[in-house]
Amino acid sequence: MRVRTDDEVYRVDAVWLGPPKATFPWRARYVAWGVGIVVFLLVMTVERQMGIGFGFFSTAWAFVATIILTRFICARISHERPLGAVMTMWVRELTSPREKTDSRGGAASAARIRVSRERPRKRVKQKKGAKRAASATRSQDRRPARRKKEVRGVRTPARP
Repeated sequence: MRVRTDDEVYRVDAVWLGPPKATFPWRARYVAWGVGIVVFLLVMTVERQMGIGFGFFSTAWAFVATIILTRFICARISHERPLGAVMTMWVRELTSPREKTDSRGGAASAARIRVSRERPRKRVKQKKGAKRAASATRSQDRRPARRKKEVRGVRTPARP
């Protein structure tokens, strides 16, 4: 069900019914006539660019395409949302920046993987005496020997 506007100004002024005493069987707003003429000229231009000659059937199909496109465009236009606002929105949609979809690289390859000829070896545990010697050299460097357990997802506070 379609509810018509209660505002008499928009109901009367926005629709052209045709010549007096010979009205059209359809209702068309003024803006629809303007949009229809422009769309018809564009459709005819596109037909000529595609190599379709000027004839009865090509003009008839252009007229049908014009009616469909005009109805599509005018369905989005109202007195609250005029043609200028819809056209501005359309232009901004087309010219707005888009996310770049081009990808860098290509297929996965093993060409950049470093391969060592030797297998990794287990670290040999140091003896207690070697630990003391290592700690003595660390104390001479005057660096505190702190080992902290790494915890994933938790930030450690910065040292002052």
